[in-house]
Amino acid sequence: MITLVRRVTAACVLGAALTACAAAPHQSARAAHPAPTATSRTSATAAASAAPTLAPGPGGLTPVFRNGSRAHGRTVALTFDADMTADQGPRAAAGEHFDNPGLIAALRALKVPATVFMTGRWAEEYPEQARSIGRDPLFEVANHSYSHHAFTDDCYGLPTVSGDRMRADVERAYAAFRKAGVPDARPYFRFPGGCYDRRALKALTPVGVTAVQWDVVSGDAFATDAEAVSRQVLEGVRPGSVVVMHCTRSAAPTTERVVRTVVPELRERGYRFVKVSALIGS
Repeated sequence: MITLVRRVTAACVLGAALTACAAAPHQSARAAHPAPTATSRTSATAAASAAPTLAPGPGGLTPVFRNGSRAHGRTVALTFDADMTADQGPRAAAGEHFDNPGLIAALRALKVPATVFMTGRWAEEYPEQARSIGRDPLFEVANHSYSHHAFTDDCYGLPTVSGDRMRADVERAYAAFRKAGVPDARPYFRFPGGCYDRRALKALTPVGVTAVQWDVVSGDAFATDAEAVSRQVLEGVRPGSVVVMHCTRSAAPTTERVVRTVVPELRERGYRFVKVSALIGS
């Protein structure tokens, strides 16, 4: 039997090549449930009790979602990782832009629902933008960890979160969202680098999140050719796809142009844009 838990062999990491991640089998959607303890309840489920999640995997492990149904119409979810690691504050202070207001403005102008996987450190650096995104019904904010450190060893050079700190790192991100004024962060988590294993899934079980991967890699990280990135997205999208892109101006400078290209083309092909929560709910 195909096991739910296997280490992802390829990942989306700023500074490394982007390749597709391993799939996990589909599981039935359910309403988000209260986490087992009062501490974990304050992380994912208290603010997003109505958000659909997946049932736990074998042994009660954190479930993994990769794409939606291929048979329920031409829907596609654009997701954007707002990456900033815990140690990049000096670079931001020196003028490096880890945000991308132009991209968010383009999504609003095009009326494209989207899911933003945000690190807690990003929310601390850009609280007004985090609050604006989180309060806009066009978007939903999901968790990309606080530190953007890896949850496995050997994940494209990222520093590693120890097993006993994984849960705390995710909960710290939710705390940063609340402090920034994000009212309803979703109970969805994207592993930094896309790297996970059984230990990581077990560590996050008490938090009550669904891990969200993807099936279409845009290749926008450090790309300079927007046309090439657009082609990669358009060639990869299928009904129910989850597309991974980035909301980080300095490291993904072409993403706004890519969005302005692929959105009209996909709509011409009959696709409808939805948030990750809609794909999971379906």
